[in-house]
Amino acid sequence: MIIGVPKEIKVQEYRVGLTPAGVHSLVGNGHSVYVETQAGVGSGFSDDAYEMAGAKILDSAAKVYAIAEMIVKVKEPQNIEFPLIKENQIVFTYFHFAASRELTEAMLASKAICITYETVENDDKSLPLLTPMSEVAGRMAVQVGAYYLGKPQGGKGKLLGGVPGVKPANVLILGGGVVGTQAAKMAAGLGANVTIMDTNLSRLRFLEDTLPPNVDTQFSTSYAIQEHLAKVDLIIGAVLLHGAKAPHLIKKEDLLRMEKGTVLVDVAVDQGGCIETCKPTTHENPIFEIDGIVHYCVANMPGAVPQTSTLALTQATLPYVQLLANLGWEEACKQNNSLSKGLSLSKGELLDVRLIG
Repeated sequence: MIIGVPKEIKVQEYRVGLTPAGVHSLVGNGHSVYVETQAGVGSGFSDDAYEMAGAKILDSAAKVYAIAEMIVKVKEPQNIEFPLIKENQIVFTYFHFAASRELTEAMLASKAICITYETVENDDKSLPLLTPMSEVAGRMAVQVGAYYLGKPQGGKGKLLGGVPGVKPANVLILGGGVVGTQAAKMAAGLGANVTIMDTNLSRLRFLEDTLPPNVDTQFSTSYAIQEHLAKVDLIIGAVLLHGAKAPHLIKKEDLLRMEKGTVLVDVAVDQGGCIETCKPTTHENPIFEIDGIVHYCVANMPGAVPQTSTLALTQATLPYVQLLANLGWEEACKQNNSLSKGLSLSKGELLDVRLIG
């Protein structure tokens, strides 16, 4: 199969769909890989490294899309890429269709085969292609939250872990999945008082047994969330519904219950966000304030640490890329139940009703 890797063009996105090691593996199995020039530079991979791995370098995205039978990338296609996508072309990436009707309609019109990283799902309900980026985002959420709690950034002026004789900050994490768990570990490691909420009691029992003692677990209800708002310093939204838009657990009117300088980090913003007032931002302009509350809503947080993110992502996606390249999308989805759940759009047909945003 002919595989194409275009350069990511979303604002402040430095990741790339495949590492040179991934290219080497595909070429070793008899496939051809075409990489847009400079596609890997942001992640620390030069054109020379790709060529040494067996890739051919093309000087434009248009040429990559024109020749490729399968496109492997990181973020959803942007508007200027829509016309480049061909009928029956496999596009394997993070789409987050539920958050964008425009994207969904454009991909339906293209009649491409759209397989979404975020909905590939194992039998145990785990999401193997979302997990590595969720791990990165969860850890980053605490780092950026701690930074924006600083007074010069608009926060309360609190050190997350406090110091001897001074109480640490209070952190509320909404969602006990991969993002929430990693965030809880990081916040606890910095010495904060952490509460993590979820509606899954089995998950809460697991977290209670595995997380440090400065992490409390609590069943998530609207009432329970409201009780925390007046005293919390940092809220991390880590809610994920598989392939669907996240629910709004914190409403606009709830901001008035918080102290000014409270920081909100909504990791779920690329699925619509679990905080009503959060709208997608970029690494270039990551925050905004409403009613004195700092909102950090960067939709591609792992893009800020592209070396770590690209390496983690490729090691997760490569087995599926190999399967698609070796067997074609129809046979690959027949043979691999996890991959079949990622098949969202095919030849102009919507296959996953959860994508209707």
